[in-house]
Amino acid sequence: MSRTMMLGALAALVLAGFVASLALGPVAIDLGAALDAVFGTGPETLRLIVLEIRLPRALLALMIGAALGISGAALQGYLRNPLAEPGVIGVSAAGALGAVIVFYFGLARVFPLALPLGGLAGAALGVWLVYALAGRGGSTATLILAGVAVNALAGALTALALSLAPSPFATLEIIHWMLGGLTDRSMTHVWLALPFIAAGVLLLATLGRGLDALSLGEDAAASLGTNVPALRLKLMLGTALAVGASTAVAGVIGFVGPHLLRGRFGHRPGALLAASALGGGALTLAADLAARLILTDREINLGVLTAIIGAPFFLALVLQSRRSEP
Repeated sequence: MSRTMMLGALAALVLAGFVASLALGPVAIDLGAALDAVFGTGPETLRLIVLEIRLPRALLALMIGAALGISGAALQGYLRNPLAEPGVIGVSAAGALGAVIVFYFGLARVFPLALPLGGLAGAALGVWLVYALAGRGGSTATLILAGVAVNALAGALTALALSLAPSPFATLEIIHWMLGGLTDRSMTHVWLALPFIAAGVLLLATLGRGLDALSLGEDAAASLGTNVPALRLKLMLGTALAVGASTAVAGVIGFVGPHLLRGRFGHRPGALLAASALGGGALTLAADLAARLILTDREINLGVLTAIIGAPFFLALVLQSRRSEP
């Protein structure tokens, strides 16, 4: 199957997952009635369910999946490591820390948008810190080490906040949010995250040619006219915008990346970017739908479910990499 046909198939999966997210749930809705509700017609109860509950979740699942997918593909291309993911540069852990601070001081009760804004601020600060530690001309190894340091620091401060939480209810809120999910999200969260995710995804989408050149090595890429420091700055800024906004509105969601698509689209990083965005959107839509339907009396957290789905494939990739070693 050609790459164009594969992209078409992924787009069809995204569309099917989006429509299913509108129609399926604890209360099943006829597909035609669900689409009527989207356009503002039909019974008021159905319009309320679709427009206020299911449409924001479907939009956020699509946006977040696309953001995580393309960020993972771009980072794997830059680091030349098929196991890399956005957490490598500390953006997820720093964004989670920003949201945990909001929980700790009770700001979310006073100002509902304090939680996503805190997550965005934490992600931005974490990426700035990684970039400052690695330096403009630092090597890939230095960037990874800086990301590990920021991850460790953010994790330690998050654990400190949990241990010093002012009440058991605050601890439960923090833990539940860190597990990741789209429960009770509204169009307000969609409009808050959309400009940041869109800007990040568009910025990452422009890196295809540079990432392809970088697969030959930094010296070869520079000889071909690629400005490697500028590419790294765009990569980190795009990842901070896309993943930071995703973490800010949905918590920590992992194992959404191009791992399943690499064999279909080859190992050229630029070819994986669009496919990873579509594949990530389809996977997150399917996982969010499953999170609603698997249990009848409660929802499984989306971050937990993506980890359960993604971890076995990730382990399989690790074993495959070991077998390919000389």
